[in-house]
Amino acid sequence: MPASLTGRLVVAISSRALFDFEEENQVFEGSDDHAYMQLQLARVDEPARPGVAHALVRKLLAFNTPAASQVEVVILSRNDPVSGMRVFRSAQHDGLPIERGVFTRGRPPWQYLKPLGAHLFLSANEADVRQALAAGVPAARVLPHAARAGDRHPGEVRIAFDGDAVLFSDEAEQVFQQGGIDAFHTHEVERADKPLPDGPFKPLLLALHELQRRAAQGGMRVRTALVTARSAPAHERAIRTLMNWQIEVDEAMFLGGLPKGPFLREFEPDFFFDDQTGHVENAAPHVPSGHVAAGVVNLVSREAAA
Repeated sequence: MPASLTGRLVVAISSRALFDFEEENQVFEGSDDHAYMQLQLARVDEPARPGVAHALVRKLLAFNTPAASQVEVVILSRNDPVSGMRVFRSAQHDGLPIERGVFTRGRPPWQYLKPLGAHLFLSANEADVRQALAAGVPAARVLPHAARAGDRHPGEVRIAFDGDAVLFSDEAEQVFQQGGIDAFHTHEVERADKPLPDGPFKPLLLALHELQRRAAQGGMRVRTALVTARSAPAHERAIRTLMNWQIEVDEAMFLGGLPKGPFLREFEPDFFFDDQTGHVENAAPHVPSGHVAAGVVNLVSREAAA
């Protein structure tokens, strides 16, 4: 029988998201891939420092038991195969049972997400993240400078999500961009009973819900939070949408535009996902953070940059 990842939560992650390769990356950007490869080869026996998504990966892999493999983590990297040796050795040093990897030596790796059946792709490369999102895979650009997760909750994977353009579609955000806050509230109150369309990260939330359902009693747990700029009365449509999906989140924060960083610092997630760079940068000094380049806000920002 061929190997299969069916039934597992599959996370694809780049080497820079899992490990701190920022010094090595400066060599790559300032020279060429040969110099980078030689540096990684010279350091092949030197374990890399943990990267921004290291704690998330470690906790997710802790769901696996001798009786059942629930989570698969795959390295999906623009690294060359030689540099990949250091990635695998660093994972082994840290006790991370990662067996699979795809290394493309500078070429975009996102097309391998579909064969993997990935539920999440984390990378420091924005172009790869955008291509993954366009292909229908939940993906985020990690901020390598973001804070690392704390160690006060060793038995829980804690993940925080923004709502619009992340868990939900950007339908309401489009109304806000076109008509302002009053139009947004009117639109959401009138449609309070109508579920919001799916956003790019709904498949990940569903997969986490299923992982929690299958988790062994007394073992690792998943704790989720919705952290949104919405406030009453627009909160109701978000709650009813989750109810329609038959998914419960453990915490919901309707902040009405307050900075998210201080609230996330108290929740202490292993990762936070948001579509707006301002929210991500505000959160990054406190918690591991990733930018979801989806929705009208990112379309506008991309066109402005062009």
